[in-house]
Amino acid sequence: MLTPPVTPKRPIQRKHHGDVVVDEYEWLRVKDDPAVLAHLHAENAYTKARTDHLSLLTEQVFEEITRRTKETDLSVPTREGAWWYFTRTVEGLQYGIHCRVPAGEDWEPPVLPETTGDELTDASYEALPGERVLLDENREAEGHEFFALGSFDVTGDGSVMLYGVDVEGDERYTVRFRAIDGSDREIDDVLEGTAAGAVFDASGRYVFYATVDDAWRPDTIWRHEIGTSRDADVRVFTEPDERFWLGVGLTRSRRYLVIEAGSNVTSETWLLDTADPAGEFRVVWPRKEGVEYDVEHVIAGGKDRLLIVHNDGAVNFELVSVAADDPQGARRMLLPHNPAVRLEGVDAFRDFVAVEYRRDGLPRVAIAKVPPQGLPDDATPDDTLHELETDETLYSIGVSGNPDWNQPTLRVLGTSFVTPTKVMDLVVETGERRLRKQQPVLGEYDATRYTQRREWAVADDGRRIPISLVYREDLVQYGTPAPTLLYGYGSYEHSIDPSFSIPRLSLLDRGMIFAVAHVRGGGEMGRLWYEDGKKLAKRNTFTDFVAVARHLIDEEVTASDRLVAQGGSAGGLLMGAVANLAPRHFSGILAEVPFVDPLTSILDPSLPLTVIEWDEWGNPVDDPEVYAYMKGYSPYENVHGNHDGGSHYPPILAVTSLNDTRVLYVEPAKWVARLRDAGADPLLKIEMAAGHGGVSGRYAAWRERAFAYAWVIDRARAHPTGE
Repeated sequence: MLTPPVTPKRPIQRKHHGDVVVDEYEWLRVKDDPAVLAHLHAENAYTKARTDHLSLLTEQVFEEITRRTKETDLSVPTREGAWWYFTRTVEGLQYGIHCRVPAGEDWEPPVLPETTGDELTDASYEALPGERVLLDENREAEGHEFFALGSFDVTGDGSVMLYGVDVEGDERYTVRFRAIDGSDREIDDVLEGTAAGAVFDASGRYVFYATVDDAWRPDTIWRHEIGTSRDADVRVFTEPDERFWLGVGLTRSRRYLVIEAGSNVTSETWLLDTADPAGEFRVVWPRKEGVEYDVEHVIAGGKDRLLIVHNDGAVNFELVSVAADDPQGARRMLLPHNPAVRLEGVDAFRDFVAVEYRRDGLPRVAIAKVPPQGLPDDATPDDTLHELETDETLYSIGVSGNPDWNQPTLRVLGTSFVTPTKVMDLVVETGERRLRKQQPVLGEYDATRYTQRREWAVADDGRRIPISLVYREDLVQYGTPAPTLLYGYGSYEHSIDPSFSIPRLSLLDRGMIFAVAHVRGGGEMGRLWYEDGKKLAKRNTFTDFVAVARHLIDEEVTASDRLVAQGGSAGGLLMGAVANLAPRHFSGILAEVPFVDPLTSILDPSLPLTVIEWDEWGNPVDDPEVYAYMKGYSPYENVHGNHDGGSHYPPILAVTSLNDTRVLYVEPAKWVARLRDAGADPLLKIEMAAGHGGVSGRYAAWRERAFAYAWVIDRARAHPTGE
C-alpha cells in the first residue's frame, strides 16, 4: 500500500477581530525552506506512483491531441502599416516563430500556395515571398525549463522591435531590442524586471513600460529613450492606491498614448498626445468609486472625439462620445443603457466602429460606419449599428487582430463547442464576409456527430442557472446517465463562452458529456449576474454549481458515480467549496491552481494581489462581517470529516505551480494536508518550473492536459479506449 507524505504540524496562530485560528500547515508558505521543497517533491513522487496506472491512457490522449493538431501551421497574417505579421508553428518545436512580409496595395493577406500531401512536416516549412523571421521563441527558450513572451512590439516604421521574456514563471520580464532593418543586430539596451506590455511610442524613439511594487503590482509607468542608460528613465506615472494596476499603450490611431489605472470596480484613463511624448498625461475622467470606463479615439466630422464605454449610472454600461480636448464636457449618448444587454467594449477605426456586447448569455458584435461629416444630432443606434448574424444557437463571436487604423475590414473570430474557430474578415463597406481560415482538425472530425445544447437549473433562491453541454450523439443517449465533466469558474465577471477544443475531443469520443455551469459571479448574464456572486453574495457561486450538478443528476443526464467537477484559479476556490458542500455529488474533483485558502491570503496585504482583491471578495482585515463570511466558505477552513470518522470526499486532484504569483502553491499544499486529516484521499501535483498558466511550450501543455484528462476519464468511468 502506498502511503501519502506526512505533513508535519507546526502550529501558527492567526488572530483577527477577536477570532483565534491555529493553522498547522502555514509553515509550508516558506518557499525557500529546504523542508518545504522536500515535502513538495515527496508529494509529486506520491502522485506519480498513485497515477502510474494512467500512464498508458495519458499517452493515448497525448497522441490523440498531437494527431488531431496541425503542428506545422501559419496564423492568418495581420496587417499593421507596411507589413503583414504572423506566427508560425513547426512540428517538433514547442514555441511560435514570429515573422512578417511586406504588404502591397491591397488588404488581401498572403497565403501559402496550394499544396498536396504532407510536405510541411518535421522542422521545415515553405516560406512566403519576402518572409523574414523577427523572433524565434524556440531559440530564446533554449536552456530554460520555462519560457513566456510578455511583450512584443515593433516601431511604426518597422525598423526596431522589442520583446520581453519570462524564464521563471513569475510574470517578470526582461525586455530586449533588436534592429530589423536588415542587420538583425541586438541593440545594447536591456530593461529587466518589467511587467508585461511594454510598447513603443508613435515615433519609435521611446518605450513606455511598467514596473511592480513589493506586492508585484504594476504601479509605475516609465519612459525610456532607446539606447540610453536606464538610470535616465523618467517616471511618468505612479499609482499609490494598492487596489489599482497600471497598463500603458497606444490608441489604434496612434494619436494618443494611454495609461490605464484599474481596480476590480473602478478605473481611470490618462492620455498624452503622441506629438509630445515627453509631455504630461492628462486625465479623461477623474476616478469615481465603482465607475469603470474604457476609451477609444475616433475622428468624426474632422474632429477628435473619444468614445467611452462606462457604467456611471448604467449598470450594464452605455456608450457616449465626448470632445477629445474637453473630455469632461458635454456627453453625447450613442448607445444608452439597456438592462437586457451588457455592453462590453468598442473598437474604433478610421471609417467604422465595432461594438461588442452580450445578450441572452451570448456574445455579439455589431458594426457602425463613421460618416465623414459626423453623426447628425437626431441619429439613433438603429440608424448605424448592424449586428453580425450567426447560424448556431450556442456560439462565440468576437473582434480580434485589428491593429491598423486605416483597415477597410474587421477581423472577427467565431467558434462554438462543435465548430473549430473561424477567422473571418468582414468588408465593412459591402458586408461581405471572407473566411480566411478555419482551425484545422486532422483526422476524420465530423461536426455533425456532436450536439450542443442549453439547459437551465434552478438555484436554491429560484434563479435559473444556464448550463451549456456538448456530446457525441452516437455515444450518448441523452437522459441515460453518461460520464460527465462539469466545468465552472464564476468570478471577476469572466464569461465561459462556447469554444472549440481539440483536447476535449478525447473526452467526447469516449462517450463523455462536457458541461459548463454558468454560475453567478461570472458575466454571462450581465453585470448584475456578476454582482450577485461576489463579496457577501459569493456563496451563490457555490450553490449555483451544486444546483447544476443536482439538476444533471436528477434529469439522469449523468449520475454521481460518473460526474467529475473541474475548475481553476478562482474556479479552484469553487471546487474546494463544492467539495465541502456536496461531496457525494461527484466521483472526482479536478482543482487547478486552486484559490482554496482565500481568507489567509486576503488577510495579508503584503502578499501579491491581496489589496487588489478586496474589491472582489471584500476586506476581511477591516470588516468583521466580511471576515466571518469568508471564513464560513473558505475551503481550507471548512474541511470536515464524517461523524463516524470516515471521509465523504471524492478523490481530488490538485494541480499547482511553484512559481505562481497569483495563487501561491501553498494554498493547495495546505488544503491537501488538511483533507488527509479528514480522511480524504487527495493528490497534489506541483509543477516545479511553471507559473499560473502552468507549464510552457505547447507539447508540455498538451501532455499536462492529457494527464488531467486521463484522471478525469478514469474517475468518470468513461470507456478507456474510446470504443
